[in-house]
Amino acid sequence: MAKKTVKQNEIGLTKEDYKGEPTTLCLGCGHNAIVGQIIAACYELNIPPESVVKISGIGCSSKAPTYFMDRSFGFNGLHGRMPSLATGALFGDTSLIGIGVSGDGDTASIGMGQFKHVTRRNLPLLYIVANNGVYGLTKGQFSATAEQGLALKKQGQNRYVPVDIVWEAIAGRASFVARSFSGDPQQLKALIKAGIHHRGIAVIDVISPCVTFNNQDDSFHSYAWGKSHEVALHELSFVPPVRAIKVHYEKGESLEVSLYDGTHIILKKLEHDYEPTDRVKAFQMLEEANDRNELVTGLIYINPKQKSLFDLYDLPETPLNRLSNEKLRPSPESLAEINQVMF
Repeated sequence: MAKKTVKQNEIGLTKEDYKGEPTTLCLGCGHNAIVGQIIAACYELNIPPESVVKISGIGCSSKAPTYFMDRSFGFNGLHGRMPSLATGALFGDTSLIGIGVSGDGDTASIGMGQFKHVTRRNLPLLYIVANNGVYGLTKGQFSATAEQGLALKKQGQNRYVPVDIVWEAIAGRASFVARSFSGDPQQLKALIKAGIHHRGIAVIDVISPCVTFNNQDDSFHSYAWGKSHEVALHELSFVPPVRAIKVHYEKGESLEVSLYDGTHIILKKLEHDYEPTDRVKAFQMLEEANDRNELVTGLIYINPKQKSLFDLYDLPETPLNRLSNEKLRPSPESLAEINQVMF
């Protein structure tokens, strides 16, 4: 019998090299689909797992980093505190690629303050929100993103208007904001690739159905509702810098967005005549879509020229975590000089 050939990427790794521990999430959970597309994106982008740092908070979603790239650095922190951990880790080593995985409870409830500050600071981080509208780890209570009027078993009826994570990200001055659906793997993978290469915060709100607690077909976070109400703004593809850009569409116009490192996002317009670099129109589009109960997906806003957090500081080329004590600590002479000036 002929030996089966295992496909490798350009750095000699197989897809297995990007996997982690077996998932303990429910069968059919949308979070597993998100994990699968993170693995596929990093494999296809030829990213060494050792160049990635994975950060998460608390919740079903925050278990996800365990299930991909077990050769990467990783930290599972406190509820809602993932942005602080990511800021510290990425400041310590700016050469790392940061992937943060959070949930709607972790981000839109206890973590809303940290979410707002990490977006306005524009930290170079892929920030994925696995959004299922419930606290799945603690038996399905409503989260801040659950739609008003939703009735769930043993939880009663939700009285409050939901938090729109995409809206909050744009209002918080995030420089890359997208929404996707865990049941749309090609779009999600393309957005993950683009987010990894974006120089700044890349927030992707992923509607990720909970098959145990928020599993009614008419729920806005269910698989059935997402499939029947998804409206894609455009067809999206990501073009690495080493490949020639050859794009041809038989129908519809295309828009090319260049990122800082020479990569490109190609957007093919569908039924919407939409410009993702216009922040005001992004708000208008979201408001109109919410009124129509549409799940609008795709790249909703991007500003590739906005300065990142790293651009605001005079950081050395050598990562801070690799500098010697002599370079990190001020000399006795410099401290004495500072003390003389101050006192």
